[in-house]
Amino acid sequence: HNGDLELAKKTIDAAVEAGADAVKFQNYRTEDFISNRNLTYEYFSQGRRVIEAQYDMFKRCELTPEFLQGLKEYCDLRGIGFHSTPTSKAGIDNLVRLGSPLLKNGSDYLTNLPLITYMGQTGLPTVLSTGMATLAEIDDAVRAFRATGNNQLILLHCTSAYPTPEEEVHLRKIPTLEAAFGCLVGFSDHTKGCIAAVGAVALGACWLEKHFTLDKNLPGPDHRFSADPFELKALVEAIRSIEKNLGTAGVGPTATELENRQSFRLSCVAAHELPIGHRLVNSDISFRRPGTGLPPKAQDWLVDRTLKRGVASGHIFQPEDFE
Repeated sequence: HNGDLELAKKTIDAAVEAGADAVKFQNYRTEDFISNRNLTYEYFSQGRRVIEAQYDMFKRCELTPEFLQGLKEYCDLRGIGFHSTPTSKAGIDNLVRLGSPLLKNGSDYLTNLPLITYMGQTGLPTVLSTGMATLAEIDDAVRAFRATGNNQLILLHCTSAYPTPEEEVHLRKIPTLEAAFGCLVGFSDHTKGCIAAVGAVALGACWLEKHFTLDKNLPGPDHRFSADPFELKALVEAIRSIEKNLGTAGVGPTATELENRQSFRLSCVAAHELPIGHRLVNSDISFRRPGTGLPPKAQDWLVDRTLKRGVASGHIFQPEDFE
């Protein structure tokens, strides 16, 4: 949104049109995490390399409480979920006052255990990103949150690289985190495109976060690799599709397969014309569609049985055919 309320509202509109469930903002205060104004950040924007002070970069997009309230009200008006990433207890309190349904903690703040504890004490569901983290650091954060008695936790697998190269995505961490911490796991996606997101959902991710912009050519560090409206819509559609494709883990025929079983499966049939009183041998039996008779596994049962009536070639054997 680049600190522009009208641009932020247009971005919300585009997210609604794309079918997103929610939008997330950042209600940070730059002074919460930057005191050295000589720290710089290098990024590419509008086709050129930019090096600027981190303080200036963040301060430019900092949201006032009034700005944040306007976003929350507009999200409510458009019927899309709202949440945000705070960087202080005051920021958390502001979100609680606004009625935010959940809280989000960024990867850079994963080791800020006092703030994570304060999030847990709100009683709100909380999403913790795990970029740059060791397993021990994630464990510290999870323990701090759960010590408050709040178990409404989602961990996001995340690679803090912008954009993230394919070989550094490591989607297999998703089931690892789920097994290690016994909680829901999602994916904060910093890659280009939607392949990683779809793969994450296939591996069990229940929450998908993606940087989003109206125009990749807008000035700033994130627009270049963010999804534009067309890409976000394609991503949402792909995720909805993979959700349907995942189905259930239970093994058994689907409703459509139940209809097709009789047509597609094989039955034991007479390999040639057989007279009454004939005792079956293996060469008398073939396997043919449809599957309305005895299945191929019944061949051993049929051998040495005596026909009580003659049958034509291709006759589908039934138990009542035999003495």
